[in-house]
Amino acid sequence: MVLLHGWASHTQVFRALARALEKKFRVQVMALPGYGDDGESGACVPYTLERIADMLAAGAPRHCSVVGWSLGAQVALTWAQRAPKQVNRLALIGATPCYTQRADWPHGVKPAVMRQFAAQIKRDCPSVLRRFVALQSLGDAHAVRVAHQLRTALFTHPLPSQAVLEAGLEILGVTDLRALLPSIRQPALVLHGEHDAVTPCAAGQALTEALPHARFHKIAGAGHAPFLSDPNAVASLLHEFLNESIATV
Repeated sequence: MVLLHGWASHTQVFRALARALEKKFRVQVMALPGYGDDGESGACVPYTLERIADMLAAGAPRHCSVVGWSLGAQVALTWAQRAPKQVNRLALIGATPCYTQRADWPHGVKPAVMRQFAAQIKRDCPSVLRRFVALQSLGDAHAVRVAHQLRTALFTHPLPSQAVLEAGLEILGVTDLRALLPSIRQPALVLHGEHDAVTPCAAGQALTEALPHARFHKIAGAGHAPFLSDPNAVASLLHEFLNESIATV
């Protein structure tokens, strides 16, 4: 099983979840390009979902299930579409096919807000990252603990470069994966926090409906990072889904 973190995060954000999953699965937590402990994880040029997915695929097991959170979920979807013989199953946490609002997609951030966020990153990156941590924990029943874990995972390791953060935001701002979803035929589980303030539940539900073989589970009382709010519950859901998938292959 491969775990993929989100934008402005770190592999250590999955520490508790990985520990729970390792009881039954071989777990590999992979850093997105530019997010390694040395500030680098291999050059990724151009910094696109397709290039990121290809780089991760090259370093992953020949056959694996992929669990992606937030931006990592978009990478996971892209990877599954490009390498269907490698990716057996998908679990998507806090996921959306499109982060920004469109005329036919109301489940996202207004483009003007995304542009303002990108401009603020250029002016005062640390402050913006702290506010983003607060947003990810907003509405969670365990918001204080979740925010602490998010801050610890991010700020106790080398931060990604400004270029990597800006490139990731560009992906979030322009990506619309909806046209690809019908071609992603792996079994999928979409997990969404009930009070997610980054990607609304409606986005996860629409994603589930567009994928050919997906089901949706809303996690009560959780925000954007339900695997931090209740790692054992999320691990249990993943165990059930992956074991069920294995049995039906």
